[in-house]
Amino acid sequence: MLEMGQAPAAKGTGGALVKDISEATFMEDVIEASKEVPVIVDFWAPWCGPCKTLGPALEAAVSAAGGKVKMVKVNVDENQQIAGQLRIQSIPTVYAFFDGQPVDGFQGALPPSQVNAFVDKMAALASEGPLAAALAAAEEMLEAGALDDAAQTFAAIIEEDDKMAAAYGGLARVKITQGDLDGAEAVLNGAPAQISHAAEIEGAHAKIALARQAANAGPLDELRAKVEADPADHAARFELAQALHAAGDVQGAVDALLDIVRRDAGWEDGKAKTQLFTIFDALKPNDPVVLTGRRKLSSLLFA
Repeated sequence: MLEMGQAPAAKGTGGALVKDISEATFMEDVIEASKEVPVIVDFWAPWCGPCKTLGPALEAAVSAAGGKVKMVKVNVDENQQIAGQLRIQSIPTVYAFFDGQPVDGFQGALPPSQVNAFVDKMAALASEGPLAAALAAAEEMLEAGALDDAAQTFAAIIEEDDKMAAAYGGLARVKITQGDLDGAEAVLNGAPAQISHAAEIEGAHAKIALARQAANAGPLDELRAKVEADPADHAARFELAQALHAAGDVQGAVDALLDIVRRDAGWEDGKAKTQLFTIFDALKPNDPVVLTGRRKLSSLLFA
């Protein structure tokens, strides 16, 4: 249970949908309010440059959602207790709460398309009704390895609502697990254009790309030897990153790619950075590998 301080509540900045809050009202404005609609929490500070870009983009997307989601802003300089309790290590950091629990989040500024997709995803939580339970059940089936049952459930959800991006992404992931990459692409290509850039669909596309790379990954020991022999051989290090990812060492792959960016960010037109984004897209936004990786990448690019 979070223990809030007694700082005075901040004044609202955007009416009922978007407002500044303090530690004293966090329970009311976030935990309790999220039992009615999802609440997005933007942790920011006045001195943070990326916050000045992300905040307005989030506010615009929340306003466009028409009340299906709310947003609160927490100044970490003025509310250090709650920032510490939620382990906010850098800003901007965004968490989304629903039904009293954190359900998603990300760190760092995102492009407007990804901000909109994130807000749309959160807004959908409050309106999915019975389909949300079916979606959760399908995810559990997939996690348990009941692939045929998961596929049937995801397909049934799509029949009920052909704009539920999570169902397309789930069905594609089933096919990826089955080794049917072409089938997975066909599922994603069949999604309506208006949801084609949703996070779930872009994430599935990223998984397909990584799976295709894995099929051609080189031997780890040989690639490690090449990199050790010549640390400036970025091509070998890039291949090593692909092989590490194929072997299940996602953190190792990210570290190898970050090393390329550190040594030469522009190598092959930013090929290492592009590969990092592909890996990040394939993971959940709040995965520690993503949060740490994005922070390190930003430090390398904007230091």
